[in-house]
Amino acid sequence: MLRKSISGTKTPLAQKTDSFGCPFDKLYKDQFLAGADISFFRKGTRDDRIEQVTTPASDRGFAIGISTLAGHSRRIFHEHHVTNHVFGEDSLYIRNLAEPYKADLNGAFDMLLLEISPASLARIAEETDFSGVTMLQAETASVDPVLSNLVRALIPALERPAEASRLFVDQLATAIGTHLVQRYGGKTQAPPVQSRKLSRSHEVLAKNLLLENLDGQVSILDISQACNLSRGYFIRAFRETTGVTPYQWLVKERVARARELLKRSDIPLSEVAIACGFSDQSHFTRVFTSIVGTTPGNWRRNA
Repeated sequence: MLRKSISGTKTPLAQKTDSFGCPFDKLYKDQFLAGADISFFRKGTRDDRIEQVTTPASDRGFAIGISTLAGHSRRIFHEHHVTNHVFGEDSLYIRNLAEPYKADLNGAFDMLLLEISPASLARIAEETDFSGVTMLQAETASVDPVLSNLVRALIPALERPAEASRLFVDQLATAIGTHLVQRYGGKTQAPPVQSRKLSRSHEVLAKNLLLENLDGQVSILDISQACNLSRGYFIRAFRETTGVTPYQWLVKERVARARELLKRSDIPLSEVAIACGFSDQSHFTRVFTSIVGTTPGNWRRNA
């Protein structure tokens, strides 16, 4: 279920820190989205130093953080020693939330955070043919360009949750989960890559479900279950069958429908936007322009 950013919402006085131990009064950026089996956050602070950030041990699973800025460092207190780490741009950490955490934070940060429960990790592993993975290897201040690029693609959705497509978020969450399990799940033997395509009936069913939900508020799980396939298998098979991901295919269909309406009617652009599954006219204009190369208004005048 996609939820709006919680930035700016009031917090009970008794709750002084977020779920990662950071004081709310230090955060200028606090955003949230839920995807397929993964919760996404963006946390930012301008303070140069925050001392004694603590998180008690819990059964929540694993936290993964990606730094969008350079210059942040952490002094982490372990049971019998202390370690110091400097985070460059796109460096990451992976932390088992079953272990207590205490650290001093130095330097402003802007972090993209992921949280995966043990049940979700097991489900992702099963769907990606890495069954048996129940842990992610701990990392601190290492670099993973693939993961960074995948997670950064969610920034617009975190900043404009009203425009966020559930299909898009779920699709990215599935790709992120697959990468985490394959790279940090501890299994060195990857399953053989096989060509996978949808049957004709599954292709038709999937496309019909997408067209019935032009606004993108249908989950990958809904469509994959209708086809009796796992999410990861469905996304790979759809891409091999059509040449694009489900979300990319849906966006092209939205734009194609918009062009027909623009050419054959004189209804306002705001109504075209809603009829084609966009959240509003500005969202429609941004997507249409990125694909067609000109604004909907200009395209209509020249059609």
